[in-house]
Amino acid sequence: MTKFLYLFRGGHGVMDKLSNEEKQAHMQQWQTWMQGLAQEGKLVDGLPLGGEGKVVEKRGSVISDGPYAEGKEIVGGYLIVNAENLDGAVDISKGCPIFEYGGNIEVREILSM
Repeated sequence: MTKFLYLFRGGHGVMDKLSNEEKQAHMQQWQTWMQGLAQEGKLVDGLPLGGEGKVVEKRGSVISDGPYAEGKEIVGGYLIVNAENLDGAVDISKGCPIFEYGGNIEVREILSM
């Protein structure tokens, strides 16, 4: 098995417009999907990310508030999954609830050092 990283982007604009009940229902879909991956031995780790951050450049001599990307490009969270190959990792991602609200997933292989 190879480890793959899912970077979740977008969907924030739509989520912001949902009622609390709708948000809770959507989060339950995430929990159900992730629990299924865990039961199948495919989930390694994953968490949402906070909205605030810093961008560090030039060995720390430049530190800016960030991220500066457009809302649809902000990374909102990540998962690490086990899959046979990139195509398998893409297939696993297709069940993710992020697609319901216009988000997307960047799927990347995690390489060994």
